[in-house]
Amino acid sequence: MENSVTQDCIATIDSSSVQPHIVVQVVDLKPVGSRYTFNANDGKMKIKAMLPATLTFEIISGKIQNLGLIRLLDYTANDIPGKSGEKYLLITKCEAVSPALDSEIKSETKASTGIMLKPKQEFFAKSASQIVNEQRGNAAPAARMAMTRRVHPLVSLNPYHGSWTIRVRVTNKGVMRTYKNARGEGCVFNVELTDEEGTQIQATMFNAAAKKFYDTFQKGKVYYISRGTLKLANKQFKTVQNDYEMTLNEYSEVEEAVSEEMFIPETKFNFVPIDELGTYVNQRELIDVIGVVQSVSPTMSIRRKSDGEMIPKRDITLADETKKTVVVSLWNDLATDLGQELLDMADKYPVIAIKSLKVGDFQGVSLSTIGKSDVVVNPDIPEAAKLKSWYDSEGKETSMSAIGSGMSPSANNGSRSMYSDRVCLSHFTTNPSLGEDKLYFSALELA
Repeated sequence: MENSVTQDCIATIDSSSVQPHIVVQVVDLKPVGSRYTFNANDGKMKIKAMLPATLTFEIISGKIQNLGLIRLLDYTANDIPGKSGEKYLLITKCEAVSPALDSEIKSETKASTGIMLKPKQEFFAKSASQIVNEQRGNAAPAARMAMTRRVHPLVSLNPYHGSWTIRVRVTNKGVMRTYKNARGEGCVFNVELTDEEGTQIQATMFNAAAKKFYDTFQKGKVYYISRGTLKLANKQFKTVQNDYEMTLNEYSEVEEAVSEEMFIPETKFNFVPIDELGTYVNQRELIDVIGVVQSVSPTMSIRRKSDGEMIPKRDITLADETKKTVVVSLWNDLATDLGQELLDMADKYPVIAIKSLKVGDFQGVSLSTIGKSDVVVNPDIPEAAKLKSWYDSEGKETSMSAIGSGMSPSANNGSRSMYSDRVCLSHFTTNPSLGEDKLYFSALELA
């Protein structure tokens, strides 16, 4: 039946009698590596499920949505290792049946053919201010409020998604900047937003919107936001791992969730192996890295060129399973506080995960923390457990080499990364005068 789930299908799956073409609701859709996981819901029971990487475009394009319905055309039910009796679905083929519904399906009464809900677009989408006003005025009981709130996870948003409301914490706020171009002068600032699932997105405001919301947004506070637009992110300037970026205008709605229970977003990492750091040298894109601490230097003081202020710095050396090492420079409080903590436990070779690092070409390839860098010591994540196990079993005795060991002479600073002179092909194709003064030779390596 259209816009319905297949009744009691989860219980049937759990009994190892797989039904073809069952319809389930997608709940808690979120990315895990290159795939997406969710809970398949039939109204009475749920089961963990995973979509293959080949269906990622279906999610990004909005065909498969959180709280929407899908028909499972081909799947297998597998046991979860270490959890007796628990299964998960590995879906290899499915199709969208309905866009996002108004809420999660919950059945409390018997039904003969399925559980019916109208698609989300038939409901009036509440704005951020309406949601907050209802909360403050106690316009409805708590259970009913949860049904009318309809907060969307960031992972479900795309440029083709119509009305939405998100609940996010401001995890970073930029300064107000001015600019001047052919159309005149203006101002702009951006914020980094993180939802409860740890998904991040950058939101940018120009001119009137920038002036309207600059004082409203405060780092660490939680807000409801609606009436914004999304577009594909410019990879050259994006600072978070998201294919899209958000723009808020003067008509967008932003309301602080003052009466809400504050949530701490889960930190999500997108680790780059140490032996792949060379391609990020001197790029604007920030990276995340995980490694075993091999050494910790004493704290030193560096004079900042901009104002002459002395700031603390400490270098640590990290290694990973690629058998490469890299030096990470910790600055300010990370150098004094965290650096001392790492120095005290250096003989135990802790694993650390660092989010938002800048990649430079000092000594070939090097990493440096910035103001918004986040460091987690011995994080409780699978990557850390795997890395620690490798290091304890064989990594300690393995010969390591620095990722920046491939350097060429330079008259300016004595050494330069082998990646420093790499440019995009567009550098040549968009410059017709290139080569008029002298000959240029280029070498291309095709993977």
